[in-house]
Amino acid sequence: MRATRDISDRHDIDVLLRRFYGAAFADPLIGPFFTEIAGTDLEVHLPRIGDFWERALLRSAEYGRDAFAPHAALHSARPLTAAHFGRWVQLWHATVDGLHQGPRAERAKGQGERIAVAMLRRLAGPAAATGGGGGGFVPLAALELRSVA
Repeated sequence: MRATRDISDRHDIDVLLRRFYGAAFADPLIGPFFTEIAGTDLEVHLPRIGDFWERALLRSAEYGRDAFAPHAALHSARPLTAAHFGRWVQLWHATVDGLHQGPRAERAKGQGERIAVAMLRRLAGPAAATGGGGGGFVPLAALELRSVA
């Protein structure tokens, strides 16, 4: 059953992030970046990333961290490709759609796409393939996503 209400508060963001990272950690393509390479401690990571999304969606939190630096460190250890960012976006969309619908949910999905493309281009250069033409990035319009719930 599809959710019918929009993202409305920090609790919604925290639930969304827990569900998303549960799927991301278990994913065979991107999970190792969290579990093996970065050794992400979810209990430490969630409040930080929650602040980011709360600021982006609700405009009610402070976020002064450099979101690019950890990704650059990961990229140095093992290159992040368009396929990795494409999978992140797939999981993010599926998680948002499985829990919420409305203007903030749409903003969360759009922001996730913009972040993925910007990160990929900063890491791989401005010519990084993001349109599905051999670079591995999955065009979102071509996806049929189901909830990861």
